[in-house]
Amino acid sequence: MNGPWDVRSDCTPGCAAHALPPLPAAGAVRRSAVFAYRVRRALTDGARLAEPPRLRDRAGALLDALGIRLDGPAPGAGALTCPAGGPGTLLVVNHISWLDIPALLAVEPVTLLAKREVGGWPVVGGLARRAGTHFIDRTNPRQLPCIVRELAELLGSGRSVAVFPQATTWCTADRGAFRRATFQAALDAGAPVRPVTVAYSQQGLPSTVAAFCGEDTFLASLRRVLAARALSVRVTAHPALTTAGRDPGLDRRELAARAARAVLGGRPAGGVPAGGVPAGPVAAPVRDAPAHV
Repeated sequence: MNGPWDVRSDCTPGCAAHALPPLPAAGAVRRSAVFAYRVRRALTDGARLAEPPRLRDRAGALLDALGIRLDGPAPGAGALTCPAGGPGTLLVVNHISWLDIPALLAVEPVTLLAKREVGGWPVVGGLARRAGTHFIDRTNPRQLPCIVRELAELLGSGRSVAVFPQATTWCTADRGAFRRATFQAALDAGAPVRPVTVAYSQQGLPSTVAAFCGEDTFLASLRRVLAARALSVRVTAHPALTTAGRDPGLDRRELAARAARAVLGGRPAGGVPAGGVPAGPVAAPVRDAPAHV
């Protein structure tokens, strides 16, 4: 465990399975070469990678290199964030895989909230730093009020921020509980909350091949994804939840419960832990880096 706010999922690497026969080795090798080339190209962009059009294009190119089809809102259509002119939008997203990040950014580049350790990881860390990720220290529970305040300030400045309130990865899109701290930041800033669901399939069949859970390693996960046949990721944006001019009875507990019901497909949001901390792109224990992005 990396800190008192980390959460352990009961999902394990054994949850990850192909729904279709994997590609022959030669096909996976070809994908690997293209993926490596596009990672290098993104890294050479340096600070320019944070430019929204460039970030969206590079994220989409990484998915394409892996043979992953992106389903959902058209890239660049502004389907995830609310209209400009007020606070930014807090995107709350379920967490299955490190692939959630490029899938989300390929639809609409937003600021990501991540624990500071992510910045030191190979591949993912370099991309996260160049993409303008906002890093936080999750190891000190006394920092929680500061983290909430920083997030509220980001939202108040008009920047939209994506967080993973489950604080770890799960193998399917209907599991896990939402931690509440990020929702307090949205309330403080009067920012809308956009529930977003990410789900994976292979030729229409639900698939866990992209799941990145427990003691899994990045290399093992990448190998599975490279061999996955007809893998698709669907990003579904649900109606935004309004916090400005809200009902006085709407607190972070209720806001988290409403968002969880939307993201998790109507499943009751029981078991949402008290307190909590904003979950960044990585929030579960790791054995070797990068893990649980």
